[in-house]
Amino acid sequence: MKKKLNIIFLVILVLSIHLSCQNEVKNEDETSFEFAFLTDIHIKPEMDAPKGFQMAIDKVNVLNPDFVLTGGDLVYDVMRGNKERGDSLFSLYKKMITGFNMPLYNCIGNHDLFAIYEESPEDESHPDYKYGMYERYLGDTYYSFDHKGWHFIVLNSLDVTDNKRYKGFFHEEQLKWLENDLLKVNLATPIVITTHIPMISARSQILGRSNSINSHEVFKLIEDHNLKLILQGHIHWTEYGYVNDKFHYLTGGSIAGNGWKGRRHNTKEGFTLVKVRGESISLDYVDHGWEKERLSKEKVVSK
Repeated sequence: MKKKLNIIFLVILVLSIHLSCQNEVKNEDETSFEFAFLTDIHIKPEMDAPKGFQMAIDKVNVLNPDFVLTGGDLVYDVMRGNKERGDSLFSLYKKMITGFNMPLYNCIGNHDLFAIYEESPEDESHPDYKYGMYERYLGDTYYSFDHKGWHFIVLNSLDVTDNKRYKGFFHEEQLKWLENDLLKVNLATPIVITTHIPMISARSQILGRSNSINSHEVFKLIEDHNLKLILQGHIHWTEYGYVNDKFHYLTGGSIAGNGWKGRRHNTKEGFTLVKVRGESISLDYVDHGWEKERLSKEKVVSK
C-alpha cells in the first residue's frame, strides 16, 4: 500500500512539474519576442545596392524575428523629383521587401519625400508631391499596431520648409491623431516609437545639427504612458541612451553606410535586433556582411 502511495505521489509530482514547465514556456512565448530594425537603406540600382540590401534581408531571415521595422530613407533619392526615376526606386524597394519571411512595417524618411526641392521638375501640384509617392507605394506615413501586449507607433517626422528643403517636424494633424491613438492605450502598456529624424540625440552637440524641432510635443503627449523605446535613423551612426530610468533610445546605424561607399561616422553597415523579454529590452547591432563584400570587391579592382 505504501509503495502504491509513493508511486502515485511521484506521478503527481512529475505531472505538476511538467505542467509548470509548460506554463512557463507558454508565459514566455506570450511575453517574449524579437524584431529587426533596419534604417537608411537607400536602395537604388547602382553601386550594387540591391545586392547589399538582399544580404541584409537574408541575414534577417536567418535570425527569424517576429517582424521588421524600418526607419526611413528607404530609397535614394526622390527629393529632386523625376517621376520615372521615383517610380523605379519605389518599385525596386517594394519588390525586394517581398523577400522578408515575416511582416514588415515601414517608416518615411527625407529621401522618400517626392519633388520637394526647388530643382524638381514637378511641383506642389503633382499628386505624388511630398508624401504622395510614398503613400501610393507603401501606405500611411504614420500609424500604430500591437504585438504581444506592446503598442508600436510609427511617426512621420518630416515636413517641408518655405524655401523647399526638408525639416524634422511632427505636423499638427499627426499630433492630433497620436493623442487619439494614445487614448485607446492602457497607461501600463509598453510602447515603442519609430521615426526617422531623431527625437533625441547628441548630434546637435557633436555636429551642430538639430533634431526634430517639436519632439517635445510628442513627449508631452506620451509622458503618462509606459514609453520603453524610441527607434530612429537619419544620422547613419549608432547611438544608445537611457533617459531618467524610463525609456531607451536607439539611433540605428544604416544599411547603406555612406551611400554604399563605406562607413559613415565610422559606423559599420548593419541593423539592430531588438529582443524583448517581458518588459526588458536588449539590443544587438548586426553586421549583414556588406563591408566585407565591399572591401573584397575593392581589393579585386585594385589588382
